[in-house]
Amino acid sequence: MIGTLDPKVPPGPLDQKWRNHQDHSRLVNPNNRRKLEVIIVGSGLAGGSAAATLGELGYRVKCFCFQDSPRRAHSIAAQGGINAAKNYQNDGDSVYRLFYDTIKGGDFRSREANVYRLAEIANNIIDQCVAQGVPFAREYSGYLANRSFGGAQVSRTFYARGQTGQQLLLGCYQALCRQVASGTVQMFPYTEMLDLVNVNGQAKGIITRNLRSGKIERHAADAVVLATGGYGNVFYLSTNARGSNVTATYRAYKRGALFANPSFTQIHPTCIPVSGDYQSKLTLMSESLRNDGRVWVPKRKEDRFKAPGEIPEGERDYYLERKYPSYGNLAPRDISSRAAKEVCDEGRGVGPGGRGVYLDFADAIKRLGVETIRERYGNLFEVYKKITGEDAYKLPMRIYPAVHYTMGGLWVDYDLMSNVPGLFVIGEANFSDHGANRLGASALMQGLADGYFVMPNTLPNYLAGQMGKRPSPESSEFQEAENSVRARIEKLLKVNGTRSADSFHRELGLLLWDKCGMSRNEQGLRQALRKIPELRDEFWRDVRVPGDQEDYNQSLERAGRVADFLEFAELMCIDALERDESAGAHFREEHQTPDGEALRDDESHAAVFAWEFQGDGQPPKLHREELHFETVHLAQRSYK
Repeated sequence: MIGTLDPKVPPGPLDQKWRNHQDHSRLVNPNNRRKLEVIIVGSGLAGGSAAATLGELGYRVKCFCFQDSPRRAHSIAAQGGINAAKNYQNDGDSVYRLFYDTIKGGDFRSREANVYRLAEIANNIIDQCVAQGVPFAREYSGYLANRSFGGAQVSRTFYARGQTGQQLLLGCYQALCRQVASGTVQMFPYTEMLDLVNVNGQAKGIITRNLRSGKIERHAADAVVLATGGYGNVFYLSTNARGSNVTATYRAYKRGALFANPSFTQIHPTCIPVSGDYQSKLTLMSESLRNDGRVWVPKRKEDRFKAPGEIPEGERDYYLERKYPSYGNLAPRDISSRAAKEVCDEGRGVGPGGRGVYLDFADAIKRLGVETIRERYGNLFEVYKKITGEDAYKLPMRIYPAVHYTMGGLWVDYDLMSNVPGLFVIGEANFSDHGANRLGASALMQGLADGYFVMPNTLPNYLAGQMGKRPSPESSEFQEAENSVRARIEKLLKVNGTRSADSFHRELGLLLWDKCGMSRNEQGLRQALRKIPELRDEFWRDVRVPGDQEDYNQSLERAGRVADFLEFAELMCIDALERDESAGAHFREEHQTPDGEALRDDESHAAVFAWEFQGDGQPPKLHREELHFETVHLAQRSYK
């Protein structure tokens, strides 16, 4: 453990801190902006909005994505909505209330100043997106509609049916295309970042591989921005797109960037249950469904094999309403997920294997009518029917928790710059805003806040000192990084073993879900830390990667990402073991209240844990950023 980290939060009250930073875009003369070049890796909501905004400001931007188009970024999968405190419902919402709900939802493990800034910016995001033509749902009067989400007792979530992420991404994509057409942004689709290049201690470029041709390329710039999303696919089964991975952030970690809170992974309570051993991903059913759906299981174990219609009302346990009467079915995700696991562990789960609970819309349909429910959630019901063959208008949905989002990520300061100068990290790729648990509808809020508002105001402060300092791609640092990438690829291709990369990934995911998933304990984490290196050694002895490097080779793509997961998983478990407390989604079984809730240790663990790479085979070093709360009073989190 070496010292503490300085997040560089400016002085002053919370409502002044962000204003102290808002003139940074003026620090670079407009005539010089076109001489400065920024690399953005990732083109989803965070990366795409950042590229569009920096292009609008006049900077030259290179934007990379491994999809064929930014429209296929995983941001498109977000369903339920985006939070903002406009208080259209006149139900008592405010910027402060949104800020407090977010801090409390993260179990007091996020940086207070960052969260207040996020709450302040949220209203501007809605205005920005409306101006772009995003078709938010509206009331009959014409006002934008709102609905509730978990962890809040007000209606503050703006939405577009069950496809909010898709509509926001299309608005962002239009802005990005405008800058591509104007020549300020250059897109690089089908291109994956495989290493970060540091020159004189500053991030100055990346090494990439063209996924269609296999060509390795060098790209130099004045700053690098990572907007590559989360690492939930380390568990193999998750709600993330199959291509989502940890490679960009993990390679940056190995080049000196600190990785913060890697064990903070969110389990979403409303997913379609696993249906088979060889399923490749899980499907999310939006948390917005819990506005009108009621969650229940049979009170008696023997009733779990009965059809739901055969179980009378008096024999049903609406366990969220029973345990958390103030919030009911809209209890936060981590609490709702553990509650579902608890009733299933008691033997009252429904469906194959007893790993499911009911989400029932019968009461809402009787009260509001089927057409109102279809208007609110119709596309989600269609997705459910296509996957399960069941009609949720007539039968309750079956749901179960699954890995969804990652609150951990690369450490950043208040300006969203990592400890490596010139390396900025935005959206889900950083750790900054959600603490130990993310409330629903906050991911889109953070991604667009970072991309449209925060980073375009803070990055120029760094760029102002970088005029004329961009290195040549032919420099020794670029050559060394490219040689490292090529050596790793050649090593993968030469193993020529008997097992697929997916088989190793599946085994790793099952191990992590069991030992470092919805709940963890010291014994299980130590078992995982013994098993992961063994599995990693076997991978490098026996993985089979057909094909060659200079070609379209999806097996090679997958193998490289799995190799990174096999290293990163060990870091996750080390972090989970070191954090000897329960906080939000990090539930250590040794630390719980008498009624089974998370029990924090504020005296010893009210801190960000940021890990520094020390070399292959060496344990990482821990840095701590102590969390200071000027406004919020630390308290046991309660939703009862």
